[in-house]
Amino acid sequence: MNIPEALRYTKDHEWVKVEGNIALVGITDFAQGELGDIVYVEIETQDETLASEAVFGTVEAVKTVSDLFMPLSGKIIEVNQALEQNPEQVNDDPYGEGWMIKIEVSDSSEIDSLLDAKAYSALVTG
Repeated sequence: MNIPEALRYTKDHEWVKVEGNIALVGITDFAQGELGDIVYVEIETQDETLASEAVFGTVEAVKTVSDLFMPLSGKIIEVNQALEQNPEQVNDDPYGEGWMIKIEVSDSSEIDSLLDAKAYSALVTG
């Protein structure tokens, strides 16, 4: 299981890469593995400002549909349009081509509440 040290994580299995006041968000390697083959990603919240932990979309796998939760409060400024045609990128490259949204972070103090790689690893390995 891949848990990059440079990223932050949520208890809901999203990863966050923060650069300035922009956060890149996707689901973790653990999450995509648990979901199985992802067949559809639905995100219709571009240009919306949402609170931390609000649902920003859904990911559909062969066996289940899961909500996607905002890791930080902010405005969704970009959605990865490539996932419409190639949702399997979430399985193939969850920390790269499989990213889901970019957020303009509205409260940078929330970043401190995210898990680091060690804490996330402890969460998923028990």
